[in-house]
Amino acid sequence: MSVTQSRPATCVQDRKPLTVGFILAHHFTLSAFSLFADQLRLASDEGDGSRQILCKWTVMTRGNLPVRSSCGVTVHGSSDLIDPKNFDYLVVVGGLLHAGPQIDDTTIQYLKGAARSGIPLVGLCTGSFILARLGLMDNRKSCVSWYHHQDFLAEFPEHEIVADRLFLADGNRITCAGGGGTADLATFLIERHLGRAVAQKSRHVLMLDRARAGSDAQPHPPVGVGVVDERIRRAMLLMEQNLNDPLPISEIANRLHLSTRQLERLFQSACGKRPAEFYRSLRLRYAHWLLDNTDRGVTDIALDAGFADCAHFSRQFKAAHGFAPSEHRGQSRSRQAATPPPQLAGFRVFG
Repeated sequence: MSVTQSRPATCVQDRKPLTVGFILAHHFTLSAFSLFADQLRLASDEGDGSRQILCKWTVMTRGNLPVRSSCGVTVHGSSDLIDPKNFDYLVVVGGLLHAGPQIDDTTIQYLKGAARSGIPLVGLCTGSFILARLGLMDNRKSCVSWYHHQDFLAEFPEHEIVADRLFLADGNRITCAGGGGTADLATFLIERHLGRAVAQKSRHVLMLDRARAGSDAQPHPPVGVGVVDERIRRAMLLMEQNLNDPLPISEIANRLHLSTRQLERLFQSACGKRPAEFYRSLRLRYAHWLLDNTDRGVTDIALDAGFADCAHFSRQFKAAHGFAPSEHRGQSRSRQAATPPPQLAGFRVFG
């Protein structure tokens, strides 16, 4: 039997295309939209032809009007709102939370009608907020970014929230924390409909590393969950945003209009730690994540996590975990080596 007979070629035109309709919120996040749309584009055609063959996508806006993104770039719709039954998924791309209404009444009714028809709805970035405000996430889990965890909890205290993973499918609702996780969700959906080789092609052309599962942890999970005092949450956020070059505790207190002593008492009451201790544990956690998820050198990681030098970092890390950073990395790599790699033989990577 010839090779051709044993593995017949499949014409891309013979496959049922993956169809996606985009709804862009006012001040939507451009990166979330573009990462998702470009993965569809690259999966759709062989090479870099960008023809809508394996994937078909439509950017819908009421009256086909342009929509402004949060960074100021305007995107023109390719269609008015059309029958949602034309799509495998409707993807709602959220953005700024407090810049006025995100979608208009006509779009609201369109999404509610789509939900009644059983069309799977996807909330990207703060698109989960839009779906929840419309009552379309009732009795379902919502995956949000650690950055917006407290915002979601404050607005929807009765909802079950997940802020420690990249994306989550709960029936015919899919919510994604946004950022780089958008690319992983797009890969997941393309692979589900068109196969692994097609999904891998998109990632390789975009020079993206391995696809992460929806259950993979967000790189920076929330640190202030359960903390009620707004001042403490703001202090934690300042610390998280300044890991590389740590702020003096006195500077953090000053920005919050507190004395250093007041901040010390508040932290001790809320966390059982002094601010400096909490700050150090936060930087060590970040360094721990870098050790597990990157190939950067220990010295480079030490500096990126705000430690004066590698020796100082190693002492602090060993005091916290009982072993040195280099020992932890060696153990981690041994565990990875014991796990067999995915079988890629036979997949055509570039279409």
